[in-house]
Amino acid sequence: MTTEVLKVNGMSCGHCVKAVEESVGGLAGVKSVAVDLSSGKVEVSYDESTVTLESIKETIDDQGYEVE
Repeated sequence: MTTEVLKVNGMSCGHCVKAVEESVGGLAGVKSVAVDLSSGKVEVSYDESTVTLESIKETIDDQGYEVE
């Protein structure tokens, strides 16, 4: 199990939080995802044998947000 904290730009409301949490949380291998809107950070715990960090970042990008 790996945990990463990603800085994500463009999130500004509860809808943004829900979009990121549901899209990333729906990936196979993701165990948990938590968005801190005030800091713009997303903490993701995942099984690196099932899903890659790059796939997680792409999923966030697909929702319209920018991962630093």
